[in-house]
Amino acid sequence: MEKLSNDIKEKFEAVEYNYKTIENNINEAAVKSGRKREDIVFLAATKTVEPAVINHAINCGLRYIGENRVQELLSKYDSYDLEKCDLQFIGHLQTNKVRQIADKVSLIQSVDSVKLASEIARQAKLCGKKMNVLIEVNIGREENKSGVFPENLDELICEIKDIENITVKGLMAIPPICDEKSQICKYFENMHRLFIDISSKKYDNMSMDYLSMGMSDDYREAILCGANMVRVGSALFGKRIYK
Repeated sequence: MEKLSNDIKEKFEAVEYNYKTIENNINEAAVKSGRKREDIVFLAATKTVEPAVINHAINCGLRYIGENRVQELLSKYDSYDLEKCDLQFIGHLQTNKVRQIADKVSLIQSVDSVKLASEIARQAKLCGKKMNVLIEVNIGREENKSGVFPENLDELICEIKDIENITVKGLMAIPPICDEKSQICKYFENMHRLFIDISSKKYDNMSMDYLSMGMSDDYREAILCGANMVRVGSALFGKRIYK
């Protein structure tokens, strides 16, 4: 058995502790929101995290991971322990990169245009699969972020939902950075209202299974406001240096 370096041992121990803490926090928030722990998907955002550390988190019980960058996903793909874990793409996706990941992920969380949805469908068909997607909503109306504006969401869904080889499974959002928890909760509440509104329309060929919002600093608040999928990175793996 390969001897672990002190550095990797420390990372493993930190992941074990952090994983238990996050699980406890998710459970508490789920109960406070009138749900159960199993109603919430804990997805680990694995940008810049080495595969050995990701796989250790999987061994701790983690069942969902998400990458933000196509090239990083490709470079790490063969090292993931995907027998126990589901891989998703959670970052901004260019249409010319879709073909590189279509056969590797189960869900793409960042669809915000008919053009991107159509290319995902085309590549999914070539792979002989149907791709699950979430529609990304720019809930803060930020110019530097991707996502459809809330007032255009219904129209976009109507254009996308009948495209063959993709299935709309819900909504995703990254709210603006806020100084106060009450501020970000307003964005989460607005997203939840959109989620409920779209769900109530019961469109054919789609299902509102997931409301993906909340990250390391605010996943508990997101759950309390209705999220059933949270994307947690630094709270699990520690602060990272982004290049």
